[in-house]
Amino acid sequence: MTDSYTPPKIWTWDQENGGKFASTNRPIAGPTHDKELPVGKHPFQLYSLATPNGVKVNIMFEELLAAGHTGAEYDAWLINIGDGDQFGSGFVDINPNSKIPALMDRSGPKPVRVFESAAILMHLAEKFDAFLGPKENRPEMLSWLFWQMGSAPYLGGGFGHFYAYAPEPMEYPINRFAMETKRQLDVLDRQLANTTYISGDDYTIADMAIWPWYGGLVLGRLYDAAEFLDVESYTHVMRWAKLIDARDPVRRGRMVNRAFGDPSEQLRERHDASDFDTRTQDKIDAAS
Repeated sequence: MTDSYTPPKIWTWDQENGGKFASTNRPIAGPTHDKELPVGKHPFQLYSLATPNGVKVNIMFEELLAAGHTGAEYDAWLINIGDGDQFGSGFVDINPNSKIPALMDRSGPKPVRVFESAAILMHLAEKFDAFLGPKENRPEMLSWLFWQMGSAPYLGGGFGHFYAYAPEPMEYPINRFAMETKRQLDVLDRQLANTTYISGDDYTIADMAIWPWYGGLVLGRLYDAAEFLDVESYTHVMRWAKLIDARDPVRRGRMVNRAFGDPSEQLRERHDASDFDTRTQDKIDAAS
């Protein structure tokens, strides 16, 4: 609170106020326009963008395929949240919360929708019996998976928003959420001092969920905040982040549905493994 703002008795929506995402944020649900979603040839249809939440599922699909689960072939379609694609009627039918990622599983007799990234990771892990870790360690793995779901909003919607996206820097919210982000990094650092991966010796969906947020942060890929948060001091998180970053499926997963950054690292749509070699944005631009 400051002397310049007194909350009204009843809040009303100011469409011009909201910083970078003012044009897409709104206080109501439901579609804003009619738009059917494309459907490809594979059992799984993914509709997403390569934000940290989207990258989780991209990595899972690429890890499944690399592990030999050929039934995990998927089509990945770009949902540009900056353009409001998440408010199209087809997307809202899959995810009434209008957030990426969203998945249609067409591998069975009846298509099944799955939304929320952790739900998608769990659905795929159970379907293919992969990346769940030992059964006796399942409670630990699930605890860390849902730790990410509860913690990352403080990093993204909290720290990231006020540090990188708010219309102007404000000391109180930046300090508040920087403190919480550093506390979370310390939680991870203490855990990873004793384990190779987040929940033990096995690489699991907990790592796939946590790495795009916290691994990306310490590797300098989020909010240009690595120096500000002194990420190098979290040595165990840094070791783990680099370990996962070196995996080929993770490298591919970061490229899928990416519509920003280096064109050679953008695979805006993914329909076949060969697309990584032939359809990155630099090659499409050169051909056109």
